[in-house]
Amino acid sequence: MDMRESKCMKIERVTIEDAEELLSIYAPYVRDTAISFEYEVPALSEFQERIRNISAVLPYIKAVEEDKILGYAYANKFKARKAYDWSVEVTIYVRNDARRLGVGKLLYHALENSLRRIGVLNMNACIAVPREEDEHLSNDSCYFHEKMGFHLVGTFHNSGYKFNTWYDMIWMEKMIGQHCRHQEDVRYGEWTIE
Repeated sequence: MDMRESKCMKIERVTIEDAEELLSIYAPYVRDTAISFEYEVPALSEFQERIRNISAVLPYIKAVEEDKILGYAYANKFKARKAYDWSVEVTIYVRNDARRLGVGKLLYHALENSLRRIGVLNMNACIAVPREEDEHLSNDSCYFHEKMGFHLVGTFHNSGYKFNTWYDMIWMEKMIGQHCRHQEDVRYGEWTIE
């Protein structure tokens, strides 16, 4: 089965016109959870600028079913220094009522394929985790990334503070390409969805 069209869902490129709908998906994560460490929901204009800047260089994609966006994912540069060019940080958000329907899996498969085609080798995920049972955060994101083939590489303790609670931050990674002695450059700005 084509991973981009499972259960009538399609993976498409995010556009600036999607910003309002994407922001409506993201806002509950900011307001109600410690999944995002932002305290305030960004303004629409700021969110549009984020989309514009990221999608000009790296994949920024959405899962769509019956003209409704169910979730979105994107990759951003891991660090600014040239030596980090082959590594990206990946992010995913799924609409609350579309969770556990395979949307995240579909998005991450498409994101990984797009990244691999432009020469990215390492996918890194920065994930907040609770130090104890918490109403604002679970370990679901960690479990999801494990299922997607990511491995834990480190923990930063008490590194995020939200809702009067300190949270740990873990880094997980997935290698998606061959690391060579004479590595070809990443073809930023040339990403596609196939």
